[in-house]
Amino acid sequence: MLDANLKNQLQTYLQNLKRPVELVVSADESKKSQELKSLANDIVSLSSLVSLKEAQGSRTPAMTVVNTDLNTQISFAGLPMGHEFTSLVLALLHTGGHPIKLSDDVIEQIRNLPGKYEFETYVSLTCQNCPDVIQALNMMAAINPNITNVMIDGALFQDEVASRNIMAVPSVYLNGEVFAAGRISIGEILNKLDTGAASRKAEELSQKAPYEVLVVGGGPAGAAAAIYAARKGLRTGVVADKFGGQVAETVGIENFISVKATEGPKLVANLEAHVRDYEVDIMDNQKAVKLASDGLFELELVSGAKLRSRTVLLATGARWREMNVPGEKEYRGKGVAYCPHCDGPLFKGKRVAVIGGGNSGIEAAIDLANIVEHVTVLEFDSKLRADDVLQRKAASMGNIHITTQAMTTEVTGDGTRVNGLNYTDRATGENHHIALAGIFVQIGLVPNAEWLKGTVDLTPRGEIIVDERGQTSIPGVFAAGDVTNSPYKQIIIAMGSGANASLGAFDYLIRHSDDSTETTETKAA
Repeated sequence: MLDANLKNQLQTYLQNLKRPVELVVSADESKKSQELKSLANDIVSLSSLVSLKEAQGSRTPAMTVVNTDLNTQISFAGLPMGHEFTSLVLALLHTGGHPIKLSDDVIEQIRNLPGKYEFETYVSLTCQNCPDVIQALNMMAAINPNITNVMIDGALFQDEVASRNIMAVPSVYLNGEVFAAGRISIGEILNKLDTGAASRKAEELSQKAPYEVLVVGGGPAGAAAAIYAARKGLRTGVVADKFGGQVAETVGIENFISVKATEGPKLVANLEAHVRDYEVDIMDNQKAVKLASDGLFELELVSGAKLRSRTVLLATGARWREMNVPGEKEYRGKGVAYCPHCDGPLFKGKRVAVIGGGNSGIEAAIDLANIVEHVTVLEFDSKLRADDVLQRKAASMGNIHITTQAMTTEVTGDGTRVNGLNYTDRATGENHHIALAGIFVQIGLVPNAEWLKGTVDLTPRGEIIVDERGQTSIPGVFAAGDVTNSPYKQIIIAMGSGANASLGAFDYLIRHSDDSTETTETKAA
């Protein structure tokens, strides 16, 4: 099942096992079952601490990674390859006693959760967001024997997907009830399970000493800003809703100079590792709601926590733009999707539409055309905006139809899922209906700056206006990346603007020393 290269890599990892691991495989004569058995046998052959047992389970094919001493269980219903192969490797390591990279406080919180938690997480093996969720739940399952998690390949267990009306991944169920949809971190999971966790964390954050540079956002711009500030010896904090931002949802990256090709999750992992090489206080799973100033800047978070700093650097990035037409919100996750790589496999053999004719839209259409029966691309403008090489590729595929001057007016459905959309031909004024199973929206980005309206100057598009040093309309408040009025939204440009704004903040601090008032240390006392 595994090639020689993967076997060598896996054998190296399995040398970190400290205790026995049992693989319990549920298989039949199907092709996927035989592939799973082959994978299990390959793993067993690579370590004397791994054993194999066959037992008929509730799902087939399936494999459960068991610690028989602690009675912990982590299951994979389907073949955990693609993006989920790393999840399997980590499950083996954590079950086998390799240290889990969580703080002692978080591990203790997981271990002390009361009750029993049976998670089921539906994924697609091409979903780059799904492993984050799987790995978070698997770590919890490796710590607490009262927590179990099963990864379910939605493309394989289609009957379950249909019965639960799942049309977006990752979808998480807890004890048979919907728990979460989309990316969710361990911190967010614990906040939902441990109702007092958020308030305790808010109190802890509010007690932190003031920063010299407080970065809001953990994407490429925020990461670069934090590194540059820390290298200047400044007390630096990063507060982020989710470290990595929009990049974590990007599959292929081929324009990051000096790196021929990479994937969003890999780049995010490298960014976070680089930031953690410095004395940067990372506060993840926290969202800012208000910025005020009273001598020091004060950043208020959703949790109620308040952080203080001499300068603030805003790098909150952007999110996918919505169509804002009737039916879109109603059918979000029920046929309306924003990540073709994640949700595309759930529409195998069906007819779908892509809204948007830019690079993202045409790339989505090309990827989907390899999975679905037919793709209709609807572009509002009179011509496509995608690169010529992408347009030629789309034109060469027999199941992609492109319609320009098309204004989507409504998403239609039967109450439970999408069944089509309506659009108007802007050239003729005629109205049309297309029967569809899914709609993938790829029409650009919206800056995450609504919470700053009335605080700093924004463009009519809601972007933060910055000068050549990255400073906003408020002295001491800087901004960088896709949330600003930078004309080009690219990863490498965001990183550069983050470095630029951080140097701007450093220059500001030099020129505005607090000698005439209390020192930072005095204020913290």
